[in-house]
Amino acid sequence: MEAILGGNVRLPLVHTDIGTDAHRVDALREMGSVERLLPGLGQLAAHGARCVMWACTSASFVFGWDGAADQVRRLAEAAGVPASSTSFAFADAVRALGARRVAVAATYPEDVAELFAAFLGTAGTEVVATRGSGIITAAEVGTWGRAEVLRLARAGDHPAAEAVLLPDTALHTAAWIRDLEAALGKPVLTANQVTAWQALQLLGHVPRCPSLGTLFTVA
Repeated sequence: MEAILGGNVRLPLVHTDIGTDAHRVDALREMGSVERLLPGLGQLAAHGARCVMWACTSASFVFGWDGAADQVRRLAEAAGVPASSTSFAFADAVRALGARRVAVAATYPEDVAELFAAFLGTAGTEVVATRGSGIITAAEVGTWGRAEVLRLARAGDHPAAEAVLLPDTALHTAAWIRDLEAALGKPVLTANQVTAWQALQLLGHVPRCPSLGTLFTVA
């Protein structure tokens, strides 16, 4: 995605200690604990990062709106720069599109997918359909290719949805966002796409980049 955005945009990635790779509420809460995230801030500072994104959807929304807000507040305080997470990026991206009703096409088990829908509901977005795929590990999600991603998006779409959201950062989507939008005939928001967009929002400049979908063409 860094290559797609071009220019002077750099998106250094620091891997955190996730503990157990499992889309279970208990494991996700442990994965997203601030104590696990803080050690990575020093590496980001060494890259000269001007903002911080917790690039994980499930291990942010699983804390609920207030818990996720506390998570990024503590990261911002520790890093001394603005911070956000992928969950808030989704909420802000839906708002930027002007969408009121969305569908969620998730790789997660149903109970975790429903927590994401509830998070969006707190932001004022109506979730008209939620589909979980029952996949437990991010490692398995990372093996999916274009065909599986398109199948997930189609299966999770709903006629009343003005946009379709694919919330897992382990899912490879950046190269296929235009294909997804063409297949569904509506905007598609994916986790790594909205994470990069939110980071650029924090920096005050989002370049126009149609290859990353409708989100990167709105003012």
